[in-house]
Amino acid sequence: MSKISRSEFLRNSLKLGALTLVSQAAPITSAWGSDLNGNTAVDEELLKRMSAANDQYVADLLKSGTVGSGRKLGHDFSCLAAAYTYAGSQYYHNASLISLLDKNLDALIEAQSEDGTLNIGNLESPPDTGFLIELLTAGAIVLSKDNSPAVTEVNGKAKKFLLKAGDALTIGGVHTPNHRFVISAALSRINALYPNKKYVNRIEDWLGEGIYNDVDGHYPERSRNYDVVENNSLITIARLLNRPELLDPVRKNLVMTYYYMEPNGDLVVNDSRRQDQWSGKRMTAFYIQYRYMANKDANGKYAAIVKLIEAMDDFENDVIRRDFYHFLEEPLLQQQLPAPVPASTNFERLFASSNLLRIRRDKITSTLFGGCDLPIIVASGRASSPNFFTFRKGNAILKYMRLSASFFSTGYFYSDGLKKNGNEYVLYRKLDVPYYQPLPKNLRNAKGDYKLSQSIDDRFWNKMDFSNRPVSNVKSLVTKISLVEKNGVNELTFDISGSKDVPVTIELCFKEGGKLNGVTAADGGNNFLETGMGTYELGGDTIQFGPGTNAHKIISELEGERYRYQFGSLRTEGMHVFVTGKTPFMHKLTFS
Repeated sequence: MSKISRSEFLRNSLKLGALTLVSQAAPITSAWGSDLNGNTAVDEELLKRMSAANDQYVADLLKSGTVGSGRKLGHDFSCLAAAYTYAGSQYYHNASLISLLDKNLDALIEAQSEDGTLNIGNLESPPDTGFLIELLTAGAIVLSKDNSPAVTEVNGKAKKFLLKAGDALTIGGVHTPNHRFVISAALSRINALYPNKKYVNRIEDWLGEGIYNDVDGHYPERSRNYDVVENNSLITIARLLNRPELLDPVRKNLVMTYYYMEPNGDLVVNDSRRQDQWSGKRMTAFYIQYRYMANKDANGKYAAIVKLIEAMDDFENDVIRRDFYHFLEEPLLQQQLPAPVPASTNFERLFASSNLLRIRRDKITSTLFGGCDLPIIVASGRASSPNFFTFRKGNAILKYMRLSASFFSTGYFYSDGLKKNGNEYVLYRKLDVPYYQPLPKNLRNAKGDYKLSQSIDDRFWNKMDFSNRPVSNVKSLVTKISLVEKNGVNELTFDISGSKDVPVTIELCFKEGGKLNGVTAADGGNNFLETGMGTYELGGDTIQFGPGTNAHKIISELEGERYRYQFGSLRTEGMHVFVTGKTPFMHKLTFS
């Protein structure tokens, strides 16, 4: 039988699915840490690959003879611990590892502040200390089970560091929602090594605030990046403190995450409220969570997703070379998976809680987004991406579509939600920009010293007490964008009305490295689709889009005043194509 590449395996696997990913099998309530499905077989081949990759990493550490800093200290410690304790490693009980384990711990103890925290990213930070402990304690746990006399001193140093850190985490504070559970997971791990009621009390205090997980499976930050963090934390607390109810939000989130996955493993991030709305995230980050829950729940659909991730090009680097010590810490990860039950690759799913639509037709996917947090404020913790539509056809990728109008520098279009009408999905927003009349006489003061406030159209601030001023000459812009999809063909209809002769710019950004045809090149790597249809080709796949129209050449400062005032730009890498018109603007664009 001839070998196939991982990418080929991935494509073939995706075609197998005909079932819809629905709610999981009922949770199994056997004792934690046991084999819940009567399956005692270990995935020896996977462990062999991971051990070999870990050995190579350890060889590099030994060759350098130095230690790193920050979270890398925790990661390196656990990689060394895994190699030392795993009988299949070429470094099993190799004395040369002990000195490097000591060096890592010495560096951590030296860096530890008086209160037990570390300066990693933030100053004397309890959450960042918790993140490091997640990495470090995996190694400490596997070392604690080793009977070799050589590890006695190492275990003693680890205990010294962790107990002092544990004292800090029982009183330390947080910045963001996920930090509460990062700290709780870290305390769960310390408690597993050195049981103490004060750790459990602090965990219960944080859990007492409740775990927000909406109907679609989003945590408060609505972020793929922090979904990973919260899932990992809740799984850790659940398995170490016997709290099976904490796995329910994990199950919901993992169901949702599958629908956010592109065929190549990229994750949709349009609706994120954190930094990944600009930086992205990959499905490989969820591998351990899917694998753990597949074996925990005997869930074939999770198992199928695990197999998809294993076929992705970055699986070797992101999982095989990094996560071996987690498998040694938690035996459930080592077990053979239940029989895979492939999930559907043909679906249409509206996530009402974040106003995001996902449509998939095998290798063709569409995303429509209308759920930014209004009014737009540029801040971590608020969704502010103007990318309202994306389209993928295999390797050919429209990274995003945006729309901007030269309407009082209001910038990019942000929809007021996403509605479904029959087979049509609609984005809509009406902007009203007034002029301001004099303040009523009873609200005036002789010094002209009025409240610094935001204009009622959210464009700017000034000492004008805008909310108490009468308005006049109100100008309006009404934008409606509708999407109809059929068998992978997407038709978007733009209907922009209100004030007349307002320049409108539709911005398309295709993945860099492709080939465009049917467009007119302009300065700065820009292109116009002036008429007819255009094509974009990459990796043997082609997107056809259009027809074009060109009423003006305004393609700069599309972000609007809130960004321009700070000399900011939201332009990204990619191949940019512009379609332009003037209001009243009616136009249809088709992507196929």
